[in-house]
Amino acid sequence: MSYELSNELQSIRNFGGIDADADNLLRTCFQNHDSYVSVRDMEAFLVLGKKGSGKTAIYKKLVTEKVQDMVALGHTFDDYPWHHHDLQASTGVPEERRYAHSWKYLILIGLAKMLLNDDSSQPWSDEAFDSMQVIENFLVDSYGSRSPDMHQLFSPDKELKLRGGMDLSVVKIEGEVVKVQNLPPHIQEVNREIQKHIFRILNPCVKYFVCFDELDLGFVAGDTQYSRRLIGLLIAARDLFVSSRDSGIQLNPTVFLRDDIFQDLRFEDKNKITENYSTSINWAENSGGLTLKDVMERRFSELLPRGEAAATHVVWGDVFDESKAMPGRQLKYSHILDRTLLRPRDMIKFCNEILNSYKSQGAYGLIENDAVHSARKSYSDYLLNEIEDEIAKHVPEYSEYLEVVKTLGAEKFTKQSFISSYEKRANLSADPEKALSDLFAFSIISYLKPGGRGGGSEYVWRYKDSRARFDPLADSYRVHPGFKEALGLVR
Repeated sequence: MSYELSNELQSIRNFGGIDADADNLLRTCFQNHDSYVSVRDMEAFLVLGKKGSGKTAIYKKLVTEKVQDMVALGHTFDDYPWHHHDLQASTGVPEERRYAHSWKYLILIGLAKMLLNDDSSQPWSDEAFDSMQVIENFLVDSYGSRSPDMHQLFSPDKELKLRGGMDLSVVKIEGEVVKVQNLPPHIQEVNREIQKHIFRILNPCVKYFVCFDELDLGFVAGDTQYSRRLIGLLIAARDLFVSSRDSGIQLNPTVFLRDDIFQDLRFEDKNKITENYSTSINWAENSGGLTLKDVMERRFSELLPRGEAAATHVVWGDVFDESKAMPGRQLKYSHILDRTLLRPRDMIKFCNEILNSYKSQGAYGLIENDAVHSARKSYSDYLLNEIEDEIAKHVPEYSEYLEVVKTLGAEKFTKQSFISSYEKRANLSADPEKALSDLFAFSIISYLKPGGRGGGSEYVWRYKDSRARFDPLADSYRVHPGFKEALGLVR
C-alpha cells in the first residue's frame, strides 16, 4: 500500500547513523537477529561478524536492556587494563593459555561487582548470602571498594587479602596476602576459590552477561602478544560458559569479535569453539532470515508515521518507486543491495546518500532512479574508506593493489590482464596471485566459478560465504560494484 511522502521524506534528516554509538534509532529499531537470540538463550558466547555487521548493536542491546531476569555488564576497550594485564602472563604453560587465568580473574571480579551492586534478586538463598559476604570482604579488603576500578585490578601495588572465608589451604600464602605482582603462580587457585563463591551467588533463575566489545581497537596484524591476549579471553570465556552450564546456572561471558581477526588466530581449541559456541552475524539477501530490507523498513516505520494508521508497517515500496527498473532491469533494492557487503551499516549509508540526493533535487513522492544514481559516487567513496580500515592492517600493499585494478579500468578483468598490469609496477614485492588472493579475502573482487552439470557459472564472493576460499586456477574476476565509482571503473 503506497502513500504520499512529499512532506515526510523532505523533512527527514537521515535513516540513522552507520555507527552504533551514533545511531539514534538503534534502540527503537533493533532487530532480533539469530545471533542475538543465540547469545540471549545461552547457546553461544562468541559473536563473530564483519565490521559494521551489527556486533555492537547486539552488545548495546544486552547491556542496556532492562529485563527482570537478566543482568548484564559491558566492557569496552578502555576497560581492559592492557599494560598491567601483560604482567599477569602465566609461564610454563602453552602460549595460548598464558592470559586465560588473568582474563578469568577479570571476568569473575566483574561478576562480583554486578552481583553486589546490580542484581536485585540477591541474596536468593542462605548459601548465596554467605558467599556474598565472602566476596564483598575480599573486594573491600583488597581494593577498598565493593565496586573496584577495573583498571586497577592488576596494579602491582595492590595486595589481595584472602582471609575471611577464602579457603586457600592448599596454597602456601604467607599472611593470607598476595601482592598482585606475585599473583601468577597462585592465580589458578585464587580463581577457583572466587569462582566457587560466585557460582553459589548466581541465581539459577536469572541470566547473567559479562560482555566484551571493541577488542579490535588494539589490533595489529602479526602482533603475537595481542593474539595471545585474545586467545586467552576466548579460552577463559569458554571455560566459564561451560562450567556454569554444567552447574545449572546461566552465565554468558560474551565476546564480540571481527571475523577476520578470529580467522587469524591459531590455537588448539579454535575449531571446537567455532563449531559449538560461536554465532556469526549474517544477513540474508532476500529470504531465509532477516534481510537488510527488514532493517530499513523498521526505520521507515519509525520515521514515517501514517497519521491515524501510525502503527502500520511502512514497506520498501512505500518509499522507493519499484515500478521503474534500474539498468539491467534490476529492482532498486537489488541494485542497492549489490553495492553493499550485506551489512546494515552499508545499507543505511547508501539510503542516507540517496535521501540526500532526493532532497537536493527538490523531489516529492516516491524515490526514483535519479536519486539512486546520484548517490552512488559518495557511497562508493565511503565503502572504499571503510574497507581500507580493515585491509590496511592485514595487507600493507593494498593501496598498490588497488592502483593495479584502477589501471585495468574495467569492472571485469582476466587474471592475465591483472598480472600484466601488476608486473609493470616495480615497487610491488608480492606475487600477483597473492595480491588477487588478498583482494578476494576482503571482498574487493570475486572470481568466476564455472558451472557444473547442474547449473551455470557464478561469481564467488567472500562476504556472502565466509567459508569460500580463493581459487588460484580461476581466470575471470569481477570488482565489487560498490567500489566501481571510487576506483573509476566502467562495466
